[in-house]
Amino acid sequence: MLRLVALGALTVALLATGTAQAVLRRHVVGRSLTGRPIVALELGDPGAPRKVLVVGCVHGNEPAGIAVTSRLLRLAVPRGVDLWVVPSFNPDGQHAGTRGNARGVDLNRNFPFRWTQLAGVYYSGRHALSEPESRSAYALIRRLRPAISIWFHQHMDVVDVSGGNSALETRYARLVGLRTASLVRPPGSIVTWENNAFPNGSAFVVELPAGPLAPPAALRFARAVDVIAR
Repeated sequence: MLRLVALGALTVALLATGTAQAVLRRHVVGRSLTGRPIVALELGDPGAPRKVLVVGCVHGNEPAGIAVTSRLLRLAVPRGVDLWVVPSFNPDGQHAGTRGNARGVDLNRNFPFRWTQLAGVYYSGRHALSEPESRSAYALIRRLRPAISIWFHQHMDVVDVSGGNSALETRYARLVGLRTASLVRPPGSIVTWENNAFPNGSAFVVELPAGPLAPPAALRFARAVDVIAR
């Protein structure tokens, strides 16, 4: 049974899980360069030590993962898991349909591990964590220290072996029907920083295919998150 309760501008779902109900908690974890809210949605047991983070969109012109996060919020969360879902860390880029934020910075080149000055489409900013969106993601990850973080991108249609738990990455790939690949580790990337900062966790990239994700595919990717979150 799905019951909807209005909370401010957000509709909050209360999902029946056995005899208990899990409340969806809304957190504004930061603001974009132009002031748009960056929203994280928490579902499951907030006291659970096992934190799982799922991010739908980092590059604004790669928004297909938002469909996965939407479906994920409608599934029952495994017991003992505190699930955090961020539909987009780049609301300005998503609104404009651009890779970078409103300053043209590629947020996935703006993190402090091996940050390098880059120009053009991969413009990495004035310095590491120069952008408010990057600082919001950085602060949330440091706060949660997730056991698993999944970051959706496009358009390569693979699960990246990103430097975390390769068995976990391979399992997710099999569940969703994608191959695995070891992609280039760019300087200042989010998952490279996260895997080095928190080696007891595992952060990895899922490269979705080009274009919008059909509802059955979004559900398949969301269910696979629930499976590996246990």
